[in-house]
Amino acid sequence: MSDRTVPSVLFVCVHNAGRSQMAAAFLTHLAGDRVRVRSAGSAPADTVNPAVVAAMAETGIDIAAETPKVLTTEAVLASDVVITMGCGDSCPVFPGKRYLDWPLEDPAGHGLDRIRPIRDAIEHRVRTLLADLGIPAHT
Repeated sequence: MSDRTVPSVLFVCVHNAGRSQMAAAFLTHLAGDRVRVRSAGSAPADTVNPAVVAAMAETGIDIAAETPKVLTTEAVLASDVVITMGCGDSCPVFPGKRYLDWPLEDPAGHGLDRIRPIRDAIEHRVRTLLADLGIPAHT
């Protein structure tokens, strides 16, 4: 597949330590190299939330080596689809980009019992996104 046919998706939340990390991991897992995946935060944390890492490990996806990244204008400009998850006015908006807002609870400060439903909602939304992009998910 050439780069021109590979869509690029950017997931953005405040700390890039929970929701956006889970979404990026699910999209990478389900789409492989058929989608370029980025995640970032408007005010990135120092590390990914350990409870989020544990919740993802339950699905067989290891995000322990991931690190939060700062949201840049370049990342937005390089993306076809920008999905925000609670970053509010700090997410830059550019014409010609497809923006989606996924209102999901922030997993910060919660244990696995509260994070699992957030994780599962993210996986469902990612699968729907793949279908919208016309890309079958790896199972």
